[in-house]
Amino acid sequence: MLDFVTVLNLETDLQKSLDHLREDPTRVRESRDRLEAAVSDGTPTYGVNTGFGKLASKKIKERDQKRLQRNLLLSHAVGVGDPIPKPITRLMLRLKIHALGLGYSGVSEKTFERLLEMDRRGWIPVVPARGSVGASGDLAPLAHLALPLIGHGFIWSEDDRQIPAAEVLAETGLEPIDLQPKDGLSLINGTQMMTAYGAFIFARSLQLIRTADILSAMSLEALQGSLKPFDGRVHEIRPHPGQIKVADNIRLLLADSEILESHRDCGKIQDPYSLRCIPQVHGASRDALEHGRSVIEIEINSVTDNPLVFEPGEIISAGNFHGQPVALVLDYAAIALAELASISERRIYLLLEGHDGLPELLMKETGLNSGFMIPQYTAAALVSENKILAHPASVDSIPTSLGQEDHVSMGSISAIKLLQVMKNLEHVLAIEMLTAAQALDYRLPLKPGRGVELAHVYIRERIPHRESDYLFQDDLKPCLEIVRSAALHEEVSAAIGALK
Repeated sequence: MLDFVTVLNLETDLQKSLDHLREDPTRVRESRDRLEAAVSDGTPTYGVNTGFGKLASKKIKERDQKRLQRNLLLSHAVGVGDPIPKPITRLMLRLKIHALGLGYSGVSEKTFERLLEMDRRGWIPVVPARGSVGASGDLAPLAHLALPLIGHGFIWSEDDRQIPAAEVLAETGLEPIDLQPKDGLSLINGTQMMTAYGAFIFARSLQLIRTADILSAMSLEALQGSLKPFDGRVHEIRPHPGQIKVADNIRLLLADSEILESHRDCGKIQDPYSLRCIPQVHGASRDALEHGRSVIEIEINSVTDNPLVFEPGEIISAGNFHGQPVALVLDYAAIALAELASISERRIYLLLEGHDGLPELLMKETGLNSGFMIPQYTAAALVSENKILAHPASVDSIPTSLGQEDHVSMGSISAIKLLQVMKNLEHVLAIEMLTAAQALDYRLPLKPGRGVELAHVYIRERIPHRESDYLFQDDLKPCLEIVRSAALHEEVSAAIGALK
């Protein structure tokens, strides 16, 4: 069973799985033998000797069954819009190979070997992102993924040009393959598009949540917030796992803080929620993401084809292609990530207010200078956009195939908008990084907690303090690069102990 914590680990596990399948395609071969034996007497078998969807009652003559599979790819490759990002498309291809290799699809060995060859050569098909309704599989995207097998469609070049697949095949001396009965159906049935998005995004998000904890601790110190709400006893009596982990992280990051000691007896009773409730909000998002990760992990190890081929040769038409399990957690993740951005923006706002010795808008001479006013506008805009994108796609359904497919998941839409929510969150966290580091400069020579100090130094080695207006993009870009990497929390964890 494949496991993943990061995209790198997922890729490593997938590579091992694909290497094994190259060496021993026994399951694929046995599944194909069972399929051929089961249909040899002409027994009606969906998608092998019948039409598809509403056309399942139409019999297909033996001489036309190969053509049926080719027609399936051509007729279903009707995706539109911008292409799916290359790393996600590569995951789609590898997840499709892994699923077929489990041995319940009956795909022909020749077609399976060509998929392995595509992966070995690093060929990534060009796949338009839109056109799937998330049931019967991600039909249109997976059809585009498979087109190069028959010499159609496009493949990405190393310099991001779209090269006709026929040209790529010709250059390498390979001929388009002749799809065998059921091959086309096995290729396009499945949830590999939405699952690839989920794997990619959850892996990135599990890194982002630790960075969010570090940045919130920086803001807490800069705003002279209280550590009392992070007392372990508070969270023991509301023991949500994510909440406990976040509180533990904040206490670890703020250990040995001179700033905390300097205002211990200031008389302030409570901090705003965006500081006081960091464990509850960040923790809830963590728990949502952890649930989503577990669902995606099940899905990448699942067979989502139809019909399915079982021993000793029984073929069952069912509904494993329906994307509802994935669609729901992708929508849940969008809400979770949107909330991380929302609370981050509120902390950004507080940092600009001129709290307890911080200059208003985080510059000493404002008027001529606007200070850090407008980055907060950008954060506010992205947070508001996320509110729209967090509306669940999975609550919608439109019947397709003349009513035969009368309930669909819309999981592909959940996937596409979740990717944008994550990108928006990354930008908001980059803005919090920029403003929190600027605010902490004004607390010197008092030192923050050891973990916060390490993060502050790491950022300042790459991004300078500012006291006059400048092109903020010069600093936001490297902040974004830090957010998108694991470098910040790895640096901090190496010195103070692993963040949870």
